[in-house]
Amino acid sequence: MSVHSLCTGRGLLLSLGIALACTGARAADTSYPHAGEAIGTVEQIYDGALLPDDAVATFRNIDRLFPTRTIRAGGTVRDLPRAERQLGDVSFELDGQTYDLFDVMALDNFTALLVLKDGKIAFESYQRGNRQETRWMSMSVAKSITSTLAAIAIKEGLLAGLDAPVVDYVPALKGSAYDGVSVRDVLMMSSGVRWNETYTDPQSDRRALLQAQIGQKPGSAMALMARLPRAAEPGTVNNYSTGETQVLGEIVHGAVGRPLADYLSEKIWIPYGMEADATWWLDSPDGVEIGGSGISATLRDYGRFGLFFLNEGVIDGASILPDGWTREAAGPTRLKDGTALDYGYMWWTGWTEPAIADGAYAAIGIQGQNIYINPARKVVIVTFGAQPKPTGKEPIDPLVFFDAVAAALD
Repeated sequence: MSVHSLCTGRGLLLSLGIALACTGARAADTSYPHAGEAIGTVEQIYDGALLPDDAVATFRNIDRLFPTRTIRAGGTVRDLPRAERQLGDVSFELDGQTYDLFDVMALDNFTALLVLKDGKIAFESYQRGNRQETRWMSMSVAKSITSTLAAIAIKEGLLAGLDAPVVDYVPALKGSAYDGVSVRDVLMMSSGVRWNETYTDPQSDRRALLQAQIGQKPGSAMALMARLPRAAEPGTVNNYSTGETQVLGEIVHGAVGRPLADYLSEKIWIPYGMEADATWWLDSPDGVEIGGSGISATLRDYGRFGLFFLNEGVIDGASILPDGWTREAAGPTRLKDGTALDYGYMWWTGWTEPAIADGAYAAIGIQGQNIYINPARKVVIVTFGAQPKPTGKEPIDPLVFFDAVAAALD
């Protein structure tokens, strides 16, 4: 069925509760293989109210939901050669049940999987019509990328360091609960500012931030963050907050004095040899990037970002990250009272025994987006996911699977 047919049948679709978006925030790129697909709305993504095919179409066309800025790739592409040893049978036990790769792909609704060993492709699969050119939503994987941009700004001396006050770079937050909060507090999501992250609750702070994004009014996101009350002293409580990442994006923007997409392109996307342009949602037309989500990139380029971080940010023989950053950012970090967190600087630490032993960690986004990095085994794994709800609909713990894959490649 054509997009026109879907749009002209909108009344029927609405009656079925499938409010597909017939127009987006930008015109579809006709050279993109999925440009002709009808897509849903951003509210439906967070509500978990998309049928499977509609979800897949939406997740690979998110640049049509909001204004975006392009993350430019350069002319030289970093090669990802085929590994001589390919991934074979992988099986593992979980809660008394045995699973294999085929079970995980189906049950966790992964629509693409890339496995890199020593920088080479040991496994690559595209499902549900995805292909190498497909750009897929990052969701909170973007948080780890924004965190890395902050690290580069620190290395360059544009951001004063982890102890720098947030309000020095985001004047809109002066006089708010972010007074006295440091960059480190924000990176650890321990600002002490009250926040409710419940994706499916229309009354949550997360949905209020989404509504600010939908409104596309300059400054509205920081106006929302400035109104939030303090719930604890900075550095004493960890509370997962996408709003915190929007603040981090504003910090980086204030420090470097230019768009995050341009900074990412200049510092990583071009010099590290990404193969394709990516896009990043904006909070308003020609505004600031959404620090906690909204990047849309190819599977292999997410894999290259994982390699960049695995290899401690080295480009042309020198790291563009502060000394020891990857180990520190991968956590675990500690609150002021010494309490250890299973969270780093917007990276998740491993929670399984093999992952903890290997020092593995991950960038994770809702609905099945992952970049798993295992420094002990030199493995990077990337998934695209199209799970039916933002959280709670992942039958198999993906980290258990990733650990099994990493071990199988020894």
